[in-house]
Amino acid sequence: MMAPETSDYRDIDFRFADFICRLAGNGSDELRRAALRVSNAVGQGHICVDLAAEAEGEEESGCYTELLRSSGVVGSPGEFATLILDDTRLYLYRYWKYERELAEKIRDNAGRTYPVDCRLLGEGVVRLFGPPTDGGETDWQRIAAAAALRSGFTVISGGPGTGKTSTVVKIIALLLEQSGDDGLGIALTAPTGKAAARLKDAIRGAREGLAGLTPVQDRIPDDVTTIHRLLGVIPGANRFRYNRGNPLPHDVVVVDEASMVALPLMARLVEAMAPKARLILLGDRDQLASVEAGAVLGDICDTGDTPMYSTEFRRYVEEATGERLEMGSGDEPLSPLADSLVILRKNYRFGADSGIGALSRAINDGDGDSALALLREEGTSGVAWRETPSVEALEQALAPEVISGYGDYLSHDDPATVLADFDRFRVLCVVREGRYGVAGLNSAIERILAGRGIISPNRRWYRGRPVMVTVNDYALRLFNGDVGITLPDPENPDTLAVFFPSATEGVRKVSPLRLPPHETVFAMTVHKSQGSEFDRILMVIPPVENPVLTRELLYTGITRARAAAGLWCGEAVFNAAVARRVERRSGLRNALTK
Repeated sequence: MMAPETSDYRDIDFRFADFICRLAGNGSDELRRAALRVSNAVGQGHICVDLAAEAEGEEESGCYTELLRSSGVVGSPGEFATLILDDTRLYLYRYWKYERELAEKIRDNAGRTYPVDCRLLGEGVVRLFGPPTDGGETDWQRIAAAAALRSGFTVISGGPGTGKTSTVVKIIALLLEQSGDDGLGIALTAPTGKAAARLKDAIRGAREGLAGLTPVQDRIPDDVTTIHRLLGVIPGANRFRYNRGNPLPHDVVVVDEASMVALPLMARLVEAMAPKARLILLGDRDQLASVEAGAVLGDICDTGDTPMYSTEFRRYVEEATGERLEMGSGDEPLSPLADSLVILRKNYRFGADSGIGALSRAINDGDGDSALALLREEGTSGVAWRETPSVEALEQALAPEVISGYGDYLSHDDPATVLADFDRFRVLCVVREGRYGVAGLNSAIERILAGRGIISPNRRWYRGRPVMVTVNDYALRLFNGDVGITLPDPENPDTLAVFFPSATEGVRKVSPLRLPPHETVFAMTVHKSQGSEFDRILMVIPPVENPVLTRELLYTGITRARAAAGLWCGEAVFNAAVARRVERRSGLRNALTK
């Protein structure tokens, strides 16, 4: 990571650097520059900075790090200091601590195996997943089940439509069958209220599909909470009720949408788990990393690499499921996590003729030429493309898309129905400011809908105003990314309330006056759309290149669509984005594989 230009630093970066220099008693240029960089890096989503990347040669790097160590405010791993220098990686102390403790817990869990009744498991796998496929095609869902029953730590990664949720429901059934009458305490959780509500619906549907296939169907839980709620937020305090000294009372913890979970929250979650509890992460390793610092799922999955399995694991899988794994190493596993990662490859939503599936694969492979060819081909199913309109033509071009997508969402009075209709369509953007950003597009959409008489935005709060919470409010149980709709309160029709989906209550209402910071959300950033799915999306990309435009952003935006995706983007901008990857600096991958 190159050092930012001076103009890229924030006011808080300069204040932090001043504080560090005062703490040291003398502010050397090297110390000040290092403090600026580490503060700025966390603000950009990195966990640390690699000082060697700025130094010219090994000798200069060594001089730089020795100078920092002698400053009195930079400690080594295991010491308590404001900054920690681990080899050439410089951290804020708390991020170093989060990373190290998370790595240790994951390694411990991955190294712990549980006894498995392979006969019972094999019989259950056939019942729940069906017999092995003819032709030798590997059924990765069956592999995932075998891995999760054996190990204290399992990651099941795959794109939308690969069956992550249905797989984990079957895994839970198999775990319950193995436990017999002893039972298991199972926690199902997700990073946002919306993601938790979606997981709850998906689990209920998958559980109903197991009717007659397992005697434990009724014991499969469907109570899904946010991670914050699971940990027990203490209002007014920056801590949780459950922690290392008061662990969660669960034998299995399942985390959906794990790519959205930032390092600090994931570290707090694993710290609060009981010593022998299993952790199962579900997510898409190719999606954007969390909005906050870290790329935990990507680091764990070693994004882009093909998993390798140990000989022992391959033998166990064949005995338990009949599946033969050809990928592996004849020697020891390449990583302590080698047997903990399963990538689901078969897509049940996007078939061979799906334009969304083909486009997302081409983008994910970095194949800009193939992706553009798909966009240009008029017969590509479910995908529509055009050059981004000029600022002058933008609102006129938006009008038919907006009316088609949002024209009917207020044709009902029931809040749950309104929320469901609203979530069939979304406009996605990549920046916050400007005519092509969140602010500009939301204003344009409001004008379009008002012109058709669908909304009346003549004041801040109006019937149909969709809002997204932007700051966690633990007391109200509203979290960054939660989306609600403003509607008349059925108990007091002259008063407006904001209705949010709830994993436990269906919907719940909150007075607009009590809401934490929020914004209108006819249009939202791709980052904020993670954990959501819509029947149709329109992604509007500015006509100029921007460093935030990456392969992961395009992939994440396109795959928010179940049936149809519209993309407004210039060819040169698109090609540059496909070629650019997100890089989050951390030492987690290294700590996990040591």
